[in-house]
Amino acid sequence: MTEAKTSWLKRLTAGLKRSTGAISSGIGDIFTKRRLDDAALEELEDLLITADLGVSVAAKVADDLRRDRFGKDISAAEVRAALAARIRQILQPVARPLSLEGGHKPHVILMVGVNGAGKTTTIGKLARQFRDNGQSVMLAAGDTFRAAAIEQLQIWGERTGCPVVTTKLGGDPAGLAFEAMSRAEAEGADILLIDTAGRLQNRTELMDELAKIVRVIRKKDASAPHDTLIVLDASTGQNALNQVQVFSEVADISGMIMTKLDGSAKGGVLVAVAERFGLPIHAVGVGEAVDDLRPFDADSFARALVGLSDESDQADQMIPVAKP
Repeated sequence: MTEAKTSWLKRLTAGLKRSTGAISSGIGDIFTKRRLDDAALEELEDLLITADLGVSVAAKVADDLRRDRFGKDISAAEVRAALAARIRQILQPVARPLSLEGGHKPHVILMVGVNGAGKTTTIGKLARQFRDNGQSVMLAAGDTFRAAAIEQLQIWGERTGCPVVTTKLGGDPAGLAFEAMSRAEAEGADILLIDTAGRLQNRTELMDELAKIVRVIRKKDASAPHDTLIVLDASTGQNALNQVQVFSEVADISGMIMTKLDGSAKGGVLVAVAERFGLPIHAVGVGEAVDDLRPFDADSFARALVGLSDESDQADQMIPVAKP
């Protein structure tokens, strides 16, 4: 394992400490010198549901253990390994880097999500990483309803050397998106990142405005937006499922980024979202620094979430997982 990957794994493990602690200590409390019986499996399911992994994932883990170890002595380490194996199986198919292939110029990325999820900061981090990769980037301050959001994106534009398209406070965000696409095309930008207002998914009129942005973008380029990414805050727990459901109906979500894993004990919700929707997970964030937003790796996340220290722990304790 390279030094860079080791360093990131340590940061991910540290970031997931609160989530890991709740799961690992709970498993330890249940499976201390105990045979695997119905009562233990019920307690385990309750624990995993409480940890925001969701009912479906909890049931699958219990089924894995029931099939292979029912009536036998089982250790907490073996249960953690079985949990990691099931989580890895769910996450590996959706762990996909954000691809800019397709020959689009500009490649238009629309960022959506509720207030406070970290959209604007994520845009800034992506812009820095794209720039470091030699690509030209333009930003569009589509959250025209909050002066702070416009100012924040302008600051990121200055930090990253990316031009920022803005309009007056309260201006038409769909019109801004159209203007940004025209300017990005004229100036030869490789990537256009469009911020949007932090809409609450239960506000119909605001979701209608988001749909309008998408329609206007497609008048300029029928294939755009080429990616529509939802940014989710890990601390929202199960509410993230509702957010994905509603935003998908309006904006045809193509992938997701989860932020603030370091500030929450609800990191397991990422597994629940993946299991239910199957959306590509492009990146996760465990801090404020640019380098704290990294491409998502299913194996590292699974091991970190359940508290497996390294691959050897996992291999030694592995319990087979049934195919879906």
